[in-house]
Amino acid sequence: MEVSVTFLVAIILSVSLIDQSAQLEFSQFQALLRLQQLLNSPPPLNSFFNTSDLCSIEPSQTFTLACYGDNLTQLHINGQTGGFPLPRGFSTRAFFSTITAFSSLKVLSVVSLGLQGPLPAVLGNLSSLEILNASSNRFIGEIPKEMSSLKGLQSLILDDNAFSGQVPAWFGSLPAVAVLSLKNNSLSGPLPRSFTAMRNLRVLALSGNNLSGEIPNLHRLHNLQVIDLEGNHFGPRLPSMPTRLVTLVLRKNKFGLGLPSELASYYQLKKLDVSMNGFVGPFLPFMLTLPSIQYLDISGNRFTGLLMSNMSCNPELTFVNLSSNLLLGTLPDCLLSDQTWKVALYADNCLSGEVREQHPSSFCHKEALAVPLLPAKKKHDISAHKTRLALGVLGGILGGIATSALVLIAVRKINARQKVKSPPARLLTENASTLCNVKLLSDARYISQTMKMGATIPTYRTFALEELKNATNNFDSSSLISEGSNYQIYRAKLADGIVLAIRRLEMRKKRTPQSYMPDIEQISKLRHGHLSSAIGHCFECYPDDSTVSRIYLIFEFTTNGTLRDHISGKGILTKKLTWVQRIVSALGVVKGIQFLHTGTVPGVFSNDLKITDVLLDHSLQVKINKYNLPLLADDRKVSSRVSLPRTERSPHSRVKYKGGDDVYDIGVILLEIIVGRPIMYQNEVTLLKDLLQVCLVTDEVARRSIADPAVQKDCSDESLRTMMQICLRCISPDETDRPSVEDVLWNLQFAIQVQESSKEEPSENETETAIEENFVNVPF
Repeated sequence: MEVSVTFLVAIILSVSLIDQSAQLEFSQFQALLRLQQLLNSPPPLNSFFNTSDLCSIEPSQTFTLACYGDNLTQLHINGQTGGFPLPRGFSTRAFFSTITAFSSLKVLSVVSLGLQGPLPAVLGNLSSLEILNASSNRFIGEIPKEMSSLKGLQSLILDDNAFSGQVPAWFGSLPAVAVLSLKNNSLSGPLPRSFTAMRNLRVLALSGNNLSGEIPNLHRLHNLQVIDLEGNHFGPRLPSMPTRLVTLVLRKNKFGLGLPSELASYYQLKKLDVSMNGFVGPFLPFMLTLPSIQYLDISGNRFTGLLMSNMSCNPELTFVNLSSNLLLGTLPDCLLSDQTWKVALYADNCLSGEVREQHPSSFCHKEALAVPLLPAKKKHDISAHKTRLALGVLGGILGGIATSALVLIAVRKINARQKVKSPPARLLTENASTLCNVKLLSDARYISQTMKMGATIPTYRTFALEELKNATNNFDSSSLISEGSNYQIYRAKLADGIVLAIRRLEMRKKRTPQSYMPDIEQISKLRHGHLSSAIGHCFECYPDDSTVSRIYLIFEFTTNGTLRDHISGKGILTKKLTWVQRIVSALGVVKGIQFLHTGTVPGVFSNDLKITDVLLDHSLQVKINKYNLPLLADDRKVSSRVSLPRTERSPHSRVKYKGGDDVYDIGVILLEIIVGRPIMYQNEVTLLKDLLQVCLVTDEVARRSIADPAVQKDCSDESLRTMMQICLRCISPDETDRPSVEDVLWNLQFAIQVQESSKEEPSENETETAIEENFVNVPF
């Protein structure tokens, strides 16, 4: 039913009498009414008739909008519930042309509306757009080139449409894109080489298309965490990939040759699926023990090699599919678990023992020898691929000697079992805010699926002031923990017994609650297992003009002292942390910093972190409680701040990345972990740095003399040396010489690994307990 002219005039007149400072611009108000008309006034938009303040409409599953000041910034329309049947004669072009009236629009989500035809080029006029989700429609044709003008675009999701043509090369000119998902379309041709310039890309999902050719070298895309290319025709060569990948899905393509040995360095890889390809060469046993691996599928290839019963598996590994390869030997014991939540598939190989559905060993031997070598590429590429071609030959040779190798191994009676376990490396990423009107990343589905650190943290919500008063006995002085010039921190206990920390901020400027929402939104994203995470907020307003007089920020409460307390053994904490517990705590600090850098958009850098800002909870899990955000700015005056003087920071040199200051702070914390005593002044850092450099080139006795006496007997020399080396790199005066956060993380994991391997047979569960407690899987 069409909206009557009389009714529209009445609404327009009522709006003109309202203070426009709290309302949408008149042109945007009209545009929303026009959208309602174009959609034939569906029931989900009936709320338009009940208010003249459209920004106050409660969000729903089908329709949500958000405003900032007098501009519409977010528009979400979801037709999955059937609430938006398009009228006859609906014009997709008119629909998007109307949307361009919202010049400040940052998020546009139009999902499952049945929109059809080419994606209108007018979208390129939305210069402020950061997230576009137009999935599950009926769009056809090429993705319009006009969208290349959207330089602020961070997420583009066009799944489940019928887009055709090639993947646009101009994607490489969009500097901010973090999520690019074009799944289940009809795109063809190669992947443009311009993708190598997308340095902020985190998620690349192109499955279910007709793409082909060789993939460009992506190893310099250091932020890339998810690659999903399933169901295309890519191949035959697999290029170098970034080592921070969490998910790599290459299923149903045309890849051949062997898997690169560099996979061993993918310490964050949780899911690896290379099934239904033409991979050849030896099976790489380290794939079962990657530090974070949970899902491994190599089925439907021609991998050769020998499995042994005493091979090790990562305990986190819950799905393994080795089916339909040319594997010999005995299935590893670690895959024969009785636990129902673990799945191991291995049919159609040549395995011996009690496993079923296997070929005779002669089958795998004959098939391995028959594995063809792929033709060389162009002449100038021959030398670059000699090594990979050799892997195919090596696979055939291994198949030929497999039977004799089995006999040899049986004679030797290998009983030693590999004991080394790398601590599970967790991807440090965000869980998007659940604020009803803060949905900036809610439509970037792959981010939300892979960034779930903080799942065990209570849901973020808005608190009532009365609730906070009851929890603090009306903010009684007995609940006060600390205070600064413009804030107080209180200990609060809710009615359900949960203890929280409340930071009460006194606002000196009169501003509306809406003006604080961008800051609140960023704080709400700080939800991670190694951060004192945000739980919620509350605004207290002046009764006369409804501007904010106070802001209450609610965080997790941690009661078990600082990391310095647990290292120095001061006060009631007379038992110091062991060497392994110290490294695990350092890992927690680095993971927390990594999340601050990469888990939010934009990242949080230069956090001025000190060891006293690192808290430990009841299970000795690290919680960082200090971040460089406007509402959390620390106004404490600390005269003994340990940091490099400005003149030593090489301000004119080229810095590798923004996190140099935080890496330096990590180095100072590592230094205190090693020596076991408080470091209060910069000259102490300089002296200890020189001492560490001397000891690294002398002998083990000298190195142990520097370490805290409480851990001198426990730490292995290799582990101690690794800690000293990475510490020295972190506190380098020149920022360009400092390692990345990922390098620090990798070295700390190695320090634990060599520490554990130095023990012939650990008699206690201290190491495993410490790692499990400090690497709780609060799932990316």
